Amino acid sequence: MSRDARAPVGVAMTPSTARMGRPPLTERRKAATRLEIAREAVRLFTTNGVGGTSAEEIAAAAGISARTLWRYFPNKESCVLPLLTGGIEVTRRCLRSWRPDQGVTELLDAMRDSAGELAADRTALLNLVRLTGSEPGLRAVWLEAHREAEPVFAAALAQRAGMSSPDLVITVQAAMINTALRTAVEHYAFHTDPAAAEEAGLLEATVNQAMLAAARGLSP
Repeated sequence: MSRDARAPVGVAMTPSTARMGRPPLTERRKAATRLEIAREAVRLFTTNGVGGTSAEEIAAAAGISARTLWRYFPNKESCVLPLLTGGIEVTRRCLRSWRPDQGVTELLDAMRDSAGELAADRTALLNLVRLTGSEPGLRAVWLEAHREAEPVFAAALAQRAGMSSPDLVITVQAAMINTALRTAVEHYAFHTDPAAAEEAGLLEATVNQAMLAAARGLSP
């Protein structure tokens, strides 16, 4: 049984996850539970489709009750969110540490160095992105996650520029970065064989190409 698909599905960037330092044990346990639910949801969605998967099946696969699952997520499609928020947080940190005297190459180097944090769930993430091409509910979650990522990126860029809040230029820059990242992952996911072993560094190369294209803007 799935709850109303129109229920809000916000990105998990709560004040507790945004605080500096390591979150309390309870928060870490909750985050681990959410991530395990997301992994199982993608696995079941990949095998059976969203329509062929119930919330009860996701909960059972994650070792929790359906009642507990509903405390974490408003509907079964939103169960995949924790697989998306990790990349948003890594990008935010890279933007905040990107010095004003550095160029796009240095930002890409920092993003590449941080990619290892997401390696364990790369296959699940790519499977999820592939599903967004045929599952409207998952597509909505994917796009909503990126919509909510944009002001997060803008705030990081504003801090980098020494501004109290983003102006129009900063907002446009954040949108360009956000769109470049989303488009790169989609392009890679939709144009590679899920059954084939990933060529080393190909996803990172695709992200780099998209980010450099964004940096050039409309120039040929």
